Amino acid sequence: MVLEEVTLYEAIFHFAAIFWKFVFASIPPPNYWGGYGCFFVSLMYIGCVTLVIGEIATVLGCVLNIRESVTAITLVALGTSLPDTFASMTAARTSEYADASIGNITGSNSVNVFLGLGLPWAIATTYH
Repeated sequence: MVLEEVTLYEAIFHFAAIFWKFVFASIPPPNYWGGYGCFFVSLMYIGCVTLVIGEIATVLGCVLNIRESVTAITLVALGTSLPDTFASMTAARTSEYADASIGNITGSNSVNVFLGLGLPWAIATTYH
């Protein structure tokens, strides 16, 4: 029976995410309207989810008495690093030698350092 293979952890997260599954199921397939419907509806959903997460972060920082700049930097760091972490973890588990995992970690850190240091420096030198 299929239900015997489902763990409690999987069941809890399935039912916790069921709202989002229904919402994102309303995105049209990419082969309709030349992909424009999928692109614009997805873009709209990304904006809405970003708005919700921003409001939650603001309330969390207010409740914990943390400055908005510290809250923003912390959540941006988590938001950019966690997907890379999960992608690297999945690549390491599915690959025999974990080459993709090492490449993802190296590339992610390089982009973070080059954009995190180089872009503000370039903007500052252009401004001054």
